Amino acid sequence: MRLHTLGALVALGALGAGAACAQPIDENPPTKTIQCIDVGGQSIPASCNVPGSRLDPREYICTCPNGGQRVEVAVCAKGQKPPAESKALNVARREGIRDGSLLGDTVKGQAICVAPRNRG
Repeated sequence: MRLHTLGALVALGALGAGAACAQPIDENPPTKTIQCIDVGGQSIPASCNVPGSRLDPREYICTCPNGGQRVEVAVCAKGQKPPAESKALNVARREGIRDGSLLGDTVKGQAICVAPRNRG
């Protein structure tokens, strides 16, 4: 019985740590988001809990239920476009996720970023 209680406490601690990795509340619009990256560098769709408003671009928490490593990536600034999907981008993401983040990483001189949610 004690082992089950200890396991439940560890699981709750892990959930709390995951919530701490969500986007900062004070960033509106957000400057970073989460991507799920496969071992080959391919992007896998993330599942994000978002506000009910279509006008609020923030995300509360994103997970990778279909696999892949959960990494932070910059949201493209106004007028900036994300790099096109290519083998070079996959290689850059594969190398970039070694530190757990794609923030500040580039491919062929272009910053790796993703389009903002609800681009208007």
